[in-house]
Amino acid sequence: MEEKEELLGSFEEYERKSSLLGLKDLIFALLFLAIALGLFFPKIYVANEIYYTSRKINKLLDHYEILKEENRLLKQKLEEEKFKNQVLDMIF
Repeated sequence: MEEKEELLGSFEEYERKSSLLGLKDLIFALLFLAIALGLFFPKIYVANEIYYTSRKINKLLDHYEILKEENRLLKQKLEEEKFKNQVLDMIF
């Protein structure tokens, strides 16, 4: 009977020790986390930089298109004024 209790006690002690995480497990988890961050952080950083740079490029392209259209309208108004001026010069 005493042997059974001793075996049961040692088994319970083993279960209690094995269920707790040790320092070795903590170091392994932190090392794994550091490696994962080291691998994925550059990719995330580059992807974000590409995204924000493309947003800036699109904004500049929009401004460029607006300025081109404005330039076209100004040229058209200039031609109209030149035509008016030529017609008025011919009349007087």
